[in-house]
Amino acid sequence: MKGRARVIFRGHVQGVYFRAHCAEKAESLGLDGYVQNLPDGSVEAVFEGDRSVIEACIEWNRGSQPNAQVTDVEISWTAPRGDPKGFHVRHS
Repeated sequence: MKGRARVIFRGHVQGVYFRAHCAEKAESLGLDGYVQNLPDGSVEAVFEGDRSVIEACIEWNRGSQPNAQVTDVEISWTAPRGDPKGFHVRHS
């Protein structure tokens, strides 16, 4: 089943290559979407693809990021939109 998840990762997630590692993992899993820093110090990621693959990517980012310490994850599920294609790091 296809899905789209908007995920907010909180904790020590900026300045530790979180976005780069997140993008590498999402790309390796064939997900579409993007990841970006938010002004409050959290990181937003939008993943689109197979729901079970998205869930695996979220869990990897929650517990296996090499330098980050994720303390909270907020997930909002919606229907897939088909945009963007590929996975991108957004810079502010």
